Amino acid sequence: MAAAGLLLIIMSLLAAQDQPSIPSGIAIAFRSGSAAGLSEYLNSTVELVMPDKEDFYSKSVAETILKDFFNRHHSREFVIRHQGARGDAQYAIANLETDKGRFRVYFLLKKVNGNPLIHQIRIESDNE
Repeated sequence: MAAAGLLLIIMSLLAAQDQPSIPSGIAIAFRSGSAAGLSEYLNSTVELVMPDKEDFYSKSVAETILKDFFNRHHSREFVIRHQGARGDAQYAIANLETDKGRFRVYFLLKKVNGNPLIHQIRIESDNE
């Protein structure tokens, strides 16, 4: 019985290693408050869900909205708390600390021409 449990743990760890990781440039862009850095990973159309905006936007408009957000909320720290994948989609849940408060960030990436691109970003106030 213990061998079966150990085998299950090993298989789970190996399966977790097969999951692609979120591109580090995304975390770097959030940490530095760089909308231009995030823009490199945005799909041509992006769904943004933020405290004052919620819609589908073109890449250039989404970059402008994110730039405005980072100008109003200077980023201090960004930590990915959880990430996963299913099929060709990846997601991450993170905490963003700014000079004006904490936010929970969710983003969804899907492969486009073999490259993972952000299709959705949700930034919600984290009132803990």
